[in-house]
Amino acid sequence: MATQAALYEDLAADLHLSWSEAELPERERTKHVHRLHPYLGKFVPQLVEALLERYVRPGGRVLDPFAGSGTTLVQCLESGYDAVGVDVAAFNCLLMRVKTTEYELDRLETDLRRALAHGGRSRARATAYVREWFAPDAAAELLHFRSIVDDYEHADVLRVVLARAARSARLTTHFDLDFPREPQREPYWCHKHRRTCTPVREAGKFLSRYLLDTLARLEAFQEVRRPGCTARVVHSDSTSVDLEGRFDAIVTSPPYPGLIDYHEQHRYAYEILGLDDRRERELGAAAAGTSRRVIERYVDGVSTVLARSSAQLPDGAPVLVVVNDRRDLYPDILRRSGLRLADRLERHVNRRTGRRAGEYFESVLVCVRET
Repeated sequence: MATQAALYEDLAADLHLSWSEAELPERERTKHVHRLHPYLGKFVPQLVEALLERYVRPGGRVLDPFAGSGTTLVQCLESGYDAVGVDVAAFNCLLMRVKTTEYELDRLETDLRRALAHGGRSRARATAYVREWFAPDAAAELLHFRSIVDDYEHADVLRVVLARAARSARLTTHFDLDFPREPQREPYWCHKHRRTCTPVREAGKFLSRYLLDTLARLEAFQEVRRPGCTARVVHSDSTSVDLEGRFDAIVTSPPYPGLIDYHEQHRYAYEILGLDDRRERELGAAAAGTSRRVIERYVDGVSTVLARSSAQLPDGAPVLVVVNDRRDLYPDILRRSGLRLADRLERHVNRRTGRRAGEYFESVLVCVRET
């Protein structure tokens, strides 16, 4: 069997896009705001960094029409590009805004530490979802925090902290935080810690921990983002959104059909924060299945987005699409989009943690608009 080093040497030899754990440890893959909240299905910022350096003119303007958790936008700000990200999911847009906003750090720290000092428990009746997935004390602490969020200048930052704490405080096993199947109410054998663990009964410790961690990560990103670069987040459906101005490149990773339920992975955030639910307009959601009709809708949707987006590029500008096309859908998608495949780079992905740990290959499709 070929070693990982030999495998990587054969992949995209002129552009290093695959990294071993030693080369790219988790602390680098999740540096500063990239770890502000867990998000499945995102690509590593080092991949975006390499693609920007290779294909996009310095100081250019970049569009990501499937912006997700905002990896493209964050890396653009760090690498010296302006960026616009579009996403139909309200939670994604909240997370992107918090990651990319430029803060006055003293005011941010004062605000977050004030919120940290105002812990408590709410007596408000929880929704059925909250009662099912949270112990009574944890629910009361989360609902109290939600009730004070709007009193603070940096309310969106606190909303992300609240969502992250809610994710950790659910009644689930430690190994099933991504997609818990049912509430865990009794002690259980924990595959992660190799011992018997007890379901979480409180949320306050997570609120405290994540408030401080969020502050540190926003401060760390502030130190490395390029002055004068901007990122705009647009909460809209990319199949119909109208964007102003021209772009120098598209860097994106569309959702994969039937693989991840992009709404369900953040269900707790939608329930506790009362976010705008547009799940019926999300492309590729696993809950929709993989029927022929669903796949056709996916191909139509992605084709429409790429066609509309690439129309705002100058001739010859790159459209960079990162995708695991195991269904071989993208030859048809590119044809319908009016895009020509100029190059195809393969990279090895080693997913290290959780039940979804494993490895696979994905492609970087380097495209240009047909003229």
